[in-house]
Amino acid sequence: MKKASIVSIGNEILSGETIDTNAAYLSSQLFSSGIPVISSYTIGDCQDSIVRRLELAADDADIVLVTGGLGPTDDDLTRQAFAKFLNVELTLRNELLEKIQQFFTSRNRQMSPKNKIQAYLPANTKAITNNLGTAPGIMFVLRSSTTTENGAEIKDKLFFALPGVPSEMKEMFERTVLPKLKTFTTEQTVIALKLKCFGAGESTIAEKLGDLMQRNRNPLINCTANYGVVTLHIIAKAKDKKTAKEMVEKDKKSLTKLLGKLIYGSGEQTLAQVVGEKLAQKKMTIAVAESCTGGLLAKLITDIPGASRYFTHGWVTYSNAAKVKELGVPADLIEKNGAVSSEVAQAMAEGARKKADADIAIGITGIAGPSTDNSQKPVGLVYIALASNDICQVERFTFSHDRNFIRPITCQTALNMIRLKL
Repeated sequence: MKKASIVSIGNEILSGETIDTNAAYLSSQLFSSGIPVISSYTIGDCQDSIVRRLELAADDADIVLVTGGLGPTDDDLTRQAFAKFLNVELTLRNELLEKIQQFFTSRNRQMSPKNKIQAYLPANTKAITNNLGTAPGIMFVLRSSTTTENGAEIKDKLFFALPGVPSEMKEMFERTVLPKLKTFTTEQTVIALKLKCFGAGESTIAEKLGDLMQRNRNPLINCTANYGVVTLHIIAKAKDKKTAKEMVEKDKKSLTKLLGKLIYGSGEQTLAQVVGEKLAQKKMTIAVAESCTGGLLAKLITDIPGASRYFTHGWVTYSNAAKVKELGVPADLIEKNGAVSSEVAQAMAEGARKKADADIAIGITGIAGPSTDNSQKPVGLVYIALASNDICQVERFTFSHDRNFIRPITCQTALNMIRLKL
């Protein structure tokens, strides 16, 4: 089975100024393709350091993916490091230089002389076209008995160098790298499927699945969690695609039977997408009234293309006065029960539904922290109300962690309440 290693290059990553989302993306894509990542390196803009990590990565894995260091400035040293690693010279590719020049011409900009370096690639390597920027990627295969500068023997290794700009890296990976990887791993057919769950934690779901999550099993089932969404990865390996697909479908049926309504979708579906599809199918409308989430729920709903078919209104009533003025929440209700209460959440949802003339409305009030002015109401206490058909359902939750977690998990929980209602 082919294995991969990822090398992330850039002083800005080491200093913490830039978060390395590229490595996370590539790891996820490789994982879904059935190619395990067995090592990952993060290094600065130093040619010798890059060469050493390429040696280590090639020793670890069959596939090496490098991101960063392909820009035009003096600290972009990936192409030079690759040339040294391969013990070859950089060569000017005139066709690449023309494309780079055209990139600037089409934008009515003058090309800097420094950009010319991006048209230089190590000899005997192939360029990966960059449709979004000026830095072409690099691709090459080290065949059996290839000897590097340091005398190490490497057999049939596949190398890719991609830009550090995430949008450019992703476009190049999906268009060029991923198809190449599929041909490079023809000895194994891998079918992968993601099932998305919400409403129970990782440990609860793992307990329900029991032996299905054994590590020596094929298909292998892995579990990851992010803001309450638990993703189950089903990865089947077989000699042919038909067999692998049948294995995945069999496990999917088993998981669906065991988990029921905890499963809300598959692939890259989000709760907001699923809820939006259901609202559109039923020709229903929704409005939201938010306090502690500050408009995040409205954002998640309207992030989905076509949300105008079902989303009508959104209010961020952060203060008590706004709740009274905008949503018609009785002032004495707030005085009696406090702004963070089931009664106020219900009044917010009912007020939003009435004012928007929507089929469904959500009211959210809570304490996102970092502190609370009420010892009886801890940070993380949230009330979510769902009003529909003159009936209002109110749920009480106590979430842990800080406001950066409490606000997203509250919105996901609200979306899940809508999903189950629909």
